[in-house]
Amino acid sequence: MDSSVGNVKAARRSKEEKKLLRKQIKASHTLLRHEGIGTVSQPTKSLVVANGGLGNGVSREQLSAALKEMGEVETLVMPPHKPYAFVTYRSEESAQKAHVHLNGQHMECGENSVTLYLSFVNSVACQAEVCVSLPEGLVLVEDFVSAEEEALLLAAVDWSSTNDDVTAQKALKHRRVKHYGYEFRYDNNNVDKDKPLSAGLPKECMHILERCVRNGHIDIMPDQLTVNQYQSGQGIPPHVDTHSAFEDTILSLSLGAKAVMEFRHPDGRVVPVVLPERSLLVMKGESRYLWSHGITPRKFDMVPACDPQSPAVITSDLSYNSSLTLNKRGTRTSLTFRKIRHAPCCCAFPSACDSQGAPSAPLPSPPSPPSLPRCHADAARLEEEYVHRVYDAIASHFSSTRHSPWPRVCHFLSSLPPGSVLADVGCGNGKYLGINPKVIAVGCDRSSALVQICAERGYQAFVSDALSVPLRTATCDACISIAVIHHFSTQVRRLAAVRELVRLLKPGGRALIYVWALEQEYNQQKSKYLKDYDKEHAENHHIPTDSALEDIKEAGNHSCLGHVSEGNQVPDGKLSVHINRTAFNAQDLLVPWHLKEGKGKKGEKEAGEDGKKSKRKGRSKKTSDNFSSSNPNSCAKFTAGLDSDRATASDPDPVSNLDSEPKSSPGLDSEPASGSNLDVSDTAPRSDSRSTACLAPDTVQDFSSGPQSEPESSPAAVFHRYYHVFQQGELEQLCGQVSGVKVQSSYHDQGNWCVMLEKD
Repeated sequence: MDSSVGNVKAARRSKEEKKLLRKQIKASHTLLRHEGIGTVSQPTKSLVVANGGLGNGVSREQLSAALKEMGEVETLVMPPHKPYAFVTYRSEESAQKAHVHLNGQHMECGENSVTLYLSFVNSVACQAEVCVSLPEGLVLVEDFVSAEEEALLLAAVDWSSTNDDVTAQKALKHRRVKHYGYEFRYDNNNVDKDKPLSAGLPKECMHILERCVRNGHIDIMPDQLTVNQYQSGQGIPPHVDTHSAFEDTILSLSLGAKAVMEFRHPDGRVVPVVLPERSLLVMKGESRYLWSHGITPRKFDMVPACDPQSPAVITSDLSYNSSLTLNKRGTRTSLTFRKIRHAPCCCAFPSACDSQGAPSAPLPSPPSPPSLPRCHADAARLEEEYVHRVYDAIASHFSSTRHSPWPRVCHFLSSLPPGSVLADVGCGNGKYLGINPKVIAVGCDRSSALVQICAERGYQAFVSDALSVPLRTATCDACISIAVIHHFSTQVRRLAAVRELVRLLKPGGRALIYVWALEQEYNQQKSKYLKDYDKEHAENHHIPTDSALEDIKEAGNHSCLGHVSEGNQVPDGKLSVHINRTAFNAQDLLVPWHLKEGKGKKGEKEAGEDGKKSKRKGRSKKTSDNFSSSNPNSCAKFTAGLDSDRATASDPDPVSNLDSEPKSSPGLDSEPASGSNLDVSDTAPRSDSRSTACLAPDTVQDFSSGPQSEPESSPAAVFHRYYHVFQQGELEQLCGQVSGVKVQSSYHDQGNWCVMLEKD
């Protein structure tokens, strides 16, 4: 009897070993296919650890601890944003031990669990790490205050008062703030210099400031203090402190927890800087006057490890930094000290100086609308400024206005046979990824903020350009491109986007494409886009008169483009700015998005997009759960270590209540998300930072076309998105230029032109 029990147990173990081996082999094939990482069968000193990377939410400390139990580790390389890592042991015996004992082991990473799969590799290639300097005039002093001083300073800030006029305490949307000395006004980005607050700076700060003067960090004693408190996941939009409000030097003391602050130069350079707790940041000269600084809202930062064997390196490109780890943000309190300026600023940066004629907005906006592109470089710049950056900035609000999917898109997705592989190129918030739980669905989008929303909903998505999707040729049974191709600014690029969809399809595979139509009235019926304009004015008991149109124009003119004529082509080849909810007067135009913090109908309509009040919370969770549980390994072969900086495509349908996406963007939590998972059970915190006492990964969302000051108290910001609206027959003609595919059907659907393609 004992013998038979033993035989049963042995058989059961054998079955589990076979299952483990299959998953191991699958992981190896995925790594080879998507990352070019070749594994070997014979033992070596080096191993690749699938699902054990920063992209899966595994920190260096967690993985290192598990690996060191097997033997002495020589090197541990964790590439940024990747769902795998490399380990090299001192001896082959230790590597073999890790291969036997860690394969198939579960690792708890916060609220998530990952399963490790190890394979031998011949060698580990490490790219040279590139050091870059901090912006000119920026100095970071670590451990500037002691732990005791930190406690005293934190205790000196009394948050108990809810309406404190003495120190001008405010509860903003994404943090709380308290002003001492003078109140900083977010409505005009300045201070009222004739109205000092009755309470001066806290006495607990004075010896700290005296030390700053003594050490040469600042020449004169500051007389204004702004205290910001950030909970985990909160941030602040990129901005430049108003020149006319404050003198040159700005001091910022970080207390309580570390965070990554991104500095951005107007030419596009980004320098992420890690601000450890108790550190002092000194901004002078160029770093104070020209570079914007902000904190991306997220709960995890990617930072250099503190392991003395892998010293932190200041790196502008994290792809070269292999000594990173994840840091979960805690509650951080910053004390920013400034000296009020009583004379005009005469700095050496007039283009950003409001005293010398530049707007008082932290980042000056373009003086006029952009022109139609004349070359590939122009087109790429236009789309970067008026598509990519905008969607990253408005992601949360945009997502909140996207609810019900298009019925005909749903019908297409539901018609796919079980087990079909679907790619949603330009997936936005992932609204369509959970429609058919019986298919293997993966999405990609140019906006990292929207991709992060997909991950928070439990969908598989990665950041990618629609012109270059990092999936193998002929791997998809179906592709959809909903409200994406109209964001490309030249016919050549629109054609390339269609070709890329066709490339992904297997022979016999089908693609569904939706683009916004020039003809918003078709077959004597107005689209919902136009109807909502009439409905809105009817509800307000008046018809859309000329004065009503002027109101819309006025709203559009308080935008980042300055005063431009709307509804008509702007002279000199400039793009026109469209009046929301009206017929199109041009094919190439800019469509305003009015950023609203609220999620009500009014805010949604003013945003220029249709959106219903969200019943989707329970509904989207249900579809998300159905999808993620239907095939736990469905996406492994697609999402192994995909790059997280390539994409284009965002808007799931400007003219309808179609898209559904959760939160993530300026001011909202952006936590779990991985550019790629080898095992879809691993939903990990997205590592978006680069740092040490200095730099971190992932660039912050750029607000160069949007609000630069605090959105909490300032008027609603207006962003402009580029569109090419298609006229009748244009989409079919475009698809007809792609060889190896035929137009199966085409139709007009609520103000959109749509085609279904089939690959030969």
